[in-house]
Amino acid sequence: MQPEFTLEQYDEAAAFIRNQTAHQPTIGLVLGSGLGPLAEQIEQADVIPYAAIPYFPTSTVASHVGQLVIGTLAGAVVCAMQGRFHFYEGYSMAQVTLPVRVMARLGIKTLILTNAAGGVNPAFAVGDLMIMDDHINLLGMAGQNPLMGPNLETFGPRFPAMNRTYTRRLRQLADAVAVEQGLSLRHGVYLGLSGPFFETPAEIRMARVLGADAVGMSTVNEALVARHAELDVLAISTITNQCIDVLDSATEPNHEEVMAAGKVIVPRLTALLLGVLEELSKKS
Repeated sequence: MQPEFTLEQYDEAAAFIRNQTAHQPTIGLVLGSGLGPLAEQIEQADVIPYAAIPYFPTSTVASHVGQLVIGTLAGAVVCAMQGRFHFYEGYSMAQVTLPVRVMARLGIKTLILTNAAGGVNPAFAVGDLMIMDDHINLLGMAGQNPLMGPNLETFGPRFPAMNRTYTRRLRQLADAVAVEQGLSLRHGVYLGLSGPFFETPAEIRMARVLGADAVGMSTVNEALVARHAELDVLAISTITNQCIDVLDSATEPNHEEVMAAGKVIVPRLTALLLGVLEELSKKS
């Protein structure tokens, strides 16, 4: 099996981005469903459509704009993905995680990931924010893993340890910011699946047995590649629907429900992210 991208191709994409901006970002943001408007708050922004960047795929999800926005946000210099790529769109794992490796070559040291997720934990409610303490990578266990193939030692070792994927210091920082803002945060385990479908009741019951608190169709592979490249990672899930674990339920989840819930949650998540970025900017 050959890697889909070489180190030279990652560097070509990074060099193109570097030539489009005078900013030198150290924090990467992956803005999930409903969070695109946060990128509009970035000051002195340089906007680069994905279609212009060598080797970048095109986001096909309606709520994902599909551009990099580089500039200053809450005092921090950031490179924000306004929309991400998903495995269910038909892209390879290498394509899905390409931007993370390109950001690493740009000099990004911290990666903040966001996503919309279904609540598996019965104690969770729509509108909750969950800090990802850990994840279960079912796709990776089944052989769909962005680190498969020859290892690029420039990024990291052949067998990266995954017991500290989500940086403790950043999780604690998010908690501290939430206390200051009067926000309530959940912590939990995210189960990564492929989509594009909402899970069956049996699958939700299985996820609960496995120890998952939330389930979604993104984030895990980006976090895996970031960890491989020794980036610090913070990941936050917005609980946009309560997963259904009863067969023949009269209700069913849908994308419109997810987007509607996202609009309610986004102001709180935006405030949390801005607070975290402000604190990180003080330490840089």
